[in-house]
Amino acid sequence: MQLTGSEIFVEALKREGVDTIFALPGGVVLKIFDVLHQQKDIRVILTRHEQGAGHMAEGYAKATGKAGVCLITSGPGMTNVITALADAYMDSVPVVAFSGQVPTALIGNDAFQEADNIGLSRPCTKYNFLVKDVKDLAQTIKEAFYIATTGRPGPVLVDIPKDISMEKGEFHYPSSVSIRGYNPTYDGSRWKIKQAADAILKSKRPILYIGGGVLFSEASAEVKELAEMTHIPVDMTLMALGGFPGNHPLSLGMLGMHGTYVANMAMHYSDLVIAVGARFDDRVTGKVSEFCPKAKVIHVDIDPTSIRKNIHVDIPIVGDCKRVLSELNNILRATVNGDQKEQRKPWWDQLNAWKHEHPLAYEQDPKGQIKPQYLIDRLYHLTSDRDPIVSTDVGQHQMWAAQYFKLKNPRTWLTSGGLGTMGFGFPAAMGAQAAFPDRLVLCIAGDGSIQMNTQELATAVVEKLPVKVFVINNRFHGMVRQWQDLFYEGRYASSYLGQTPDFVKLAEAYGAAGVRIADVGQVDDGIREVLSIKGPVFADVPVYQFENCYPMIPAGGANHEMLLGDPPDLKKPKGTHPTGVQADSDTILTA
Repeated sequence: MQLTGSEIFVEALKREGVDTIFALPGGVVLKIFDVLHQQKDIRVILTRHEQGAGHMAEGYAKATGKAGVCLITSGPGMTNVITALADAYMDSVPVVAFSGQVPTALIGNDAFQEADNIGLSRPCTKYNFLVKDVKDLAQTIKEAFYIATTGRPGPVLVDIPKDISMEKGEFHYPSSVSIRGYNPTYDGSRWKIKQAADAILKSKRPILYIGGGVLFSEASAEVKELAEMTHIPVDMTLMALGGFPGNHPLSLGMLGMHGTYVANMAMHYSDLVIAVGARFDDRVTGKVSEFCPKAKVIHVDIDPTSIRKNIHVDIPIVGDCKRVLSELNNILRATVNGDQKEQRKPWWDQLNAWKHEHPLAYEQDPKGQIKPQYLIDRLYHLTSDRDPIVSTDVGQHQMWAAQYFKLKNPRTWLTSGGLGTMGFGFPAAMGAQAAFPDRLVLCIAGDGSIQMNTQELATAVVEKLPVKVFVINNRFHGMVRQWQDLFYEGRYASSYLGQTPDFVKLAEAYGAAGVRIADVGQVDDGIREVLSIKGPVFADVPVYQFENCYPMIPAGGANHEMLLGDPPDLKKPKGTHPTGVQADSDTILTA
């Protein structure tokens, strides 16, 4: 069957089960868009910026487990999507991005809107392809989806020159692919798994440390079985939230730089760390030389390059988390002797003492300014029965959401971990909403982050994506300000935003709804009002500006060296801010 490259593109996506594509057109991809326009099986969501398209594809992928797909044009279209590709690469998100390219004969001639898409994307994709012959297009697309979704997932780019999209070729879509040199290991070494089981049975102070790989491999049930069978506490990375129920008695919450006191203390004083689908990044380890000094380490990961990359590992197991844990649970089920709960009672006595000693806490004056933690805490309690998908941007609000939103199920947490991309949250939420139109999707954002991609409000309105956005509005880049408070003597170098938009008017300008929640007594009713509105909503929530996020492990500190609150000598601003605005710590700055 003879088809144009554009028709092959569309047919290949259908064979891959793609139902949604996030896209922005341009000259070299007009033929592809024309063919997409004439079919009804794949929904094309027109974004207002290519970065938005990439983040929407990420949100779709994280919420569904399937590859997210985006289509962008050459030149600036490609350069704009790079941030999203880098974000997906850092967080192992399966995204297949298709970029348009100038005609084959013009590549390298500095043609109009030409960029070296392959060179640009090489450092931030799992793999990339330049299609030079229409006969290779179908095979290339099959390989792109295979690479993106197998092994350690990640973004893959397919660069399609304009002439390839218009030429005709025979269409044959392969049922499977085999790529020499790419053979991910799924089944772990049985001998190593048996060693891990023996270590677990002998340990007195074990900790189960899970990362995003648990979600990608659909291993949440196996993690829960392991934890309950052995009565081992569970620490979660930022990327693993929802991979184990946050309200489970065995959950210690998030660990790391802004993790809970008990989670970090448990990690530091453990005698066995069972790391599953985690990569021991710097936000978790803190000072590497003092990381878990008395612990033996088991590390399960499908990516062999992640094992022993940052931390010495005693029992390395390369394999898929779900398969390895299933085998481990089978062995433990047959060998567990006695009551594991009773065996680990001294450890749990210590953990419970740490929980009681320093729980997550904040003080909300019933007549004072809204504390960010209070807003997020109330949002959690008023929506938990609806099992919402929660997306965040990056900064203090992200950490507070991770601390106070106790997610119960996998694929309900969308956030940018490795790259820390401001502007991620809103489009990612839209991607999830496109995948699940009937689910409640929340976006918790900061007033700095949200302004990176507010143009996508137009997309949300036109495409009827009813995301509920709560803007934690403190007129600062909050996490930057916190570090300046703690380590730069309160000099707010370029962290004070001064003027921010009226987010209610901004939402209304795009045809969305805007709600302002400005008083503590209005918080619950304000949240209910936002949730009652059918379309997309921006809720503007002015908060106390100088609230800091704790616990906090300072840069260079070890896990047990946490700041639990503002130091007594911390200097908060008084008098007149350099902008001419009063900067009293007891008032909200206003323009």
